[in-house]
Amino acid sequence: MVARRMCGRIRSYVALAAVFTGFFTACADEPALPPGPRVLAPDFSLPLLGGGEVSLADQRGKLVILDFWATWCVPCEFQVPELNAFFEAHRDDSDVALYGISIDIEAASVVAQWTTEKGVRYPILLAGGVDLATEFDIDGFPTVVIIRGDGTIYSRHVGLIQSLELEEILGAIRSEI
Repeated sequence: MVARRMCGRIRSYVALAAVFTGFFTACADEPALPPGPRVLAPDFSLPLLGGGEVSLADQRGKLVILDFWATWCVPCEFQVPELNAFFEAHRDDSDVALYGISIDIEAASVVAQWTTEKGVRYPILLAGGVDLATEFDIDGFPTVVIIRGDGTIYSRHVGLIQSLELEEILGAIRSEI
Protein backbone atom coordinates (compact mmCIF):
# COMPACT_ATOMS: atom_id res chain seq x y z
CA MET A 1 0.00 0.00 0.00
CA VAL A 2 2.80 2.43 0.88
CA ALA A 3 4.72 1.45 -2.26
CA ARG A 4 1.62 2.10 -4.37
CA ARG A 5 1.21 5.60 -2.89
CA MET A 6 4.91 6.31 -3.47
CA CYS A 7 4.63 5.23 -7.12
CA GLY A 8 1.56 7.41 -7.52
CA ARG A 9 3.39 10.41 -6.08
CA ILE A 10 6.42 9.77 -8.26
CA ARG A 11 4.19 9.59 -11.34
CA SER A 12 2.56 12.85 -10.27
CA TYR A 13 5.94 14.56 -9.85
CA VAL A 14 7.14 13.26 -13.21
CA ALA A 15 3.96 14.49 -14.89
CA LEU A 16 4.29 17.87 -13.19
CA ALA A 17 7.93 18.11 -14.26
CA ALA A 18 6.93 17.31 -17.83
CA VAL A 19 4.32 20.06 -17.80
CA PHE A 20 6.79 22.64 -16.47
CA THR A 21 9.48 21.52 -18.90
CA GLY A 22 7.04 21.91 -21.78
CA PHE A 23 5.97 25.32 -20.50
CA PHE A 24 9.50 26.64 -20.22
CA THR A 25 10.48 25.15 -23.56
CA ALA A 26 7.54 26.92 -25.18
CA CYS A 27 8.63 30.18 -23.55
CA ALA A 28 12.32 29.76 -24.33
CA ASP A 29 14.08 32.41 -26.35
CA GLU A 30 14.15 31.80 -30.05
CA PRO A 31 16.29 33.84 -32.41
CA ALA A 32 14.59 36.51 -34.44
CA LEU A 33 13.33 35.37 -37.79
CA PRO A 34 15.71 36.72 -40.40
CA PRO A 35 14.48 39.43 -42.70
CA GLY A 36 12.77 37.84 -45.66
CA PRO A 37 10.57 39.00 -48.48
CA ARG A 38 8.72 42.13 -47.52
CA VAL A 39 5.31 41.18 -46.16
CA LEU A 40 2.84 43.88 -45.20
CA ALA A 41 1.91 43.77 -41.51
CA PRO A 42 -1.78 43.25 -40.81
CA ASP A 43 -3.42 46.58 -40.14
CA PHE A 44 -5.24 47.14 -36.87
CA SER A 45 -6.82 49.78 -34.73
CA LEU A 46 -6.80 49.04 -30.99
CA PRO A 47 -7.84 50.86 -27.84
CA LEU A 48 -5.00 52.37 -25.85
CA LEU A 49 -4.94 51.57 -22.14
CA GLY A 50 -5.99 54.80 -20.47
CA GLY A 51 -7.96 56.08 -23.46
CA GLY A 52 -7.62 56.75 -27.13
CA GLU A 53 -6.91 54.44 -30.01
CA VAL A 54 -3.87 53.52 -32.10
CA SER A 55 -3.93 52.46 -35.72
CA LEU A 56 -0.95 50.77 -37.35
CA ALA A 57 -1.71 52.66 -40.57
CA ASP A 58 -1.19 55.93 -38.67
CA GLN A 59 2.34 54.78 -37.76
CA ARG A 60 3.61 54.71 -41.38
CA GLY A 61 7.05 56.22 -41.68
CA LYS A 62 8.09 54.90 -38.27
CA LEU A 63 9.89 51.82 -37.06
CA VAL A 64 7.15 50.14 -35.01
CA ILE A 65 7.95 47.62 -32.31
CA LEU A 66 5.02 45.54 -31.11
CA ASP A 67 5.43 43.40 -28.00
CA PHE A 68 2.65 40.79 -27.79
CA TRP A 69 2.25 39.70 -24.17
CA ALA A 70 -0.22 38.62 -21.47
CA THR A 71 -0.55 39.10 -17.72
CA TRP A 72 -0.42 35.31 -17.19
CA CYS A 73 2.87 34.97 -19.14
CA VAL A 74 5.74 34.77 -16.64
CA PRO A 75 8.51 35.55 -19.18
CA CYS A 76 6.56 38.61 -20.30
CA GLU A 77 7.24 40.17 -16.90
CA PHE A 78 10.99 39.90 -17.49
CA GLN A 79 10.63 41.70 -20.83
CA VAL A 80 9.36 44.91 -19.21
CA PRO A 81 12.70 46.43 -18.03
CA GLU A 82 14.30 45.91 -21.45
CA LEU A 83 11.37 47.51 -23.27
CA ASN A 84 11.27 50.33 -20.71
CA ALA A 85 14.96 51.04 -21.39
CA PHE A 86 14.43 51.10 -25.16
CA PHE A 87 11.30 53.24 -24.82
CA GLU A 88 13.05 55.78 -22.59
CA ALA A 89 16.00 55.99 -25.02
CA HIS A 90 13.67 56.67 -27.97
CA ARG A 91 10.70 58.38 -26.35
CA ASP A 92 11.31 61.59 -28.31
CA ASP A 93 12.30 59.97 -31.63
CA SER A 94 9.69 60.82 -34.24
CA ASP A 95 10.62 57.76 -36.32
CA VAL A 96 10.24 55.08 -33.60
CA ALA A 97 7.13 53.75 -31.85
CA LEU A 98 6.91 50.99 -29.23
CA TYR A 99 3.65 49.42 -28.09
CA GLY A 100 2.88 46.52 -25.83
CA ILE A 101 -0.13 44.57 -27.07
CA SER A 102 -2.00 42.76 -24.31
CA ILE A 103 -3.78 39.67 -25.57
CA ASP A 104 -5.62 39.29 -22.27
CA ILE A 105 -9.37 38.85 -22.33
CA GLU A 106 -9.69 40.30 -18.83
CA ALA A 107 -10.95 43.81 -18.26
CA ALA A 108 -8.69 46.77 -18.92
CA SER A 109 -8.50 47.30 -15.16
CA VAL A 110 -6.69 43.95 -14.75
CA VAL A 111 -4.18 44.89 -17.45
CA ALA A 112 -3.76 48.36 -15.92
CA GLN A 113 -3.07 46.87 -12.49
CA TRP A 114 -0.45 44.49 -13.94
CA THR A 115 1.29 47.26 -15.87
CA THR A 116 1.37 49.46 -12.78
CA GLU A 117 2.74 46.66 -10.59
CA LYS A 118 5.44 45.80 -13.15
CA GLY A 119 6.37 49.43 -13.84
CA VAL A 120 5.52 49.48 -17.55
CA ARG A 121 6.31 52.91 -19.02
CA TYR A 122 5.51 52.34 -22.70
CA PRO A 123 1.99 52.51 -24.18
CA ILE A 124 -0.21 49.42 -23.98
CA LEU A 125 -2.81 48.44 -26.55
CA LEU A 126 -5.70 46.12 -25.69
CA ALA A 127 -6.21 43.34 -28.25
CA GLY A 128 -8.84 41.51 -26.15
CA GLY A 129 -7.72 38.05 -27.23
CA VAL A 130 -5.35 36.27 -29.59
CA ASP A 131 -6.98 37.10 -32.94
CA LEU A 132 -4.46 39.84 -33.79
CA ALA A 133 -1.55 37.67 -32.59
CA THR A 134 -2.81 34.95 -34.92
CA GLU A 135 -2.89 37.42 -37.83
CA PHE A 136 0.78 38.15 -37.09
CA ASP A 137 1.56 34.38 -37.02
CA ILE A 138 2.49 34.48 -33.34
CA ASP A 139 2.38 31.25 -31.39
CA GLY A 140 4.30 32.10 -28.20
CA PHE A 141 4.61 34.97 -25.77
CA PRO A 142 6.28 37.32 -25.47
CA THR A 143 6.85 37.93 -29.16
CA VAL A 144 8.26 41.16 -30.52
CA VAL A 145 7.37 42.10 -34.09
CA ILE A 146 9.44 44.79 -35.79
CA ILE A 147 7.77 46.73 -38.59
CA ARG A 148 9.55 49.00 -41.06
CA GLY A 149 8.30 52.47 -41.90
CA ASP A 150 6.75 51.13 -45.11
CA GLY A 151 4.49 48.84 -43.04
CA THR A 152 6.33 45.60 -43.82
CA ILE A 153 7.46 43.15 -41.17
CA TYR A 154 11.23 43.24 -40.65
CA SER A 155 11.44 40.42 -38.10
CA ARG A 156 9.79 38.52 -35.24
CA HIS A 157 11.47 37.50 -32.02
CA VAL A 158 9.83 34.87 -29.82
CA GLY A 159 10.95 35.03 -26.20
CA LEU A 160 12.88 37.68 -24.36
CA ILE A 161 14.71 40.38 -26.28
CA GLN A 162 17.21 42.86 -24.89
CA SER A 163 17.17 46.59 -25.54
CA LEU A 164 20.66 46.24 -27.08
CA GLU A 165 19.21 43.85 -29.70
CA LEU A 166 16.46 46.36 -30.44
CA GLU A 167 19.10 49.07 -30.86
CA GLU A 168 20.96 46.87 -33.36
CA ILE A 169 17.76 46.25 -35.31
CA LEU A 170 16.95 49.95 -35.28
CA GLY A 171 20.43 50.68 -36.68
CA ALA A 172 20.02 48.03 -39.39
CA ILE A 173 16.65 49.39 -40.47
CA ARG A 174 17.88 52.99 -40.46
CA SER A 175 20.81 51.92 -42.65
CA GLU A 176 18.36 50.46 -45.22
CA ILE A 177 17.14 53.94 -46.02
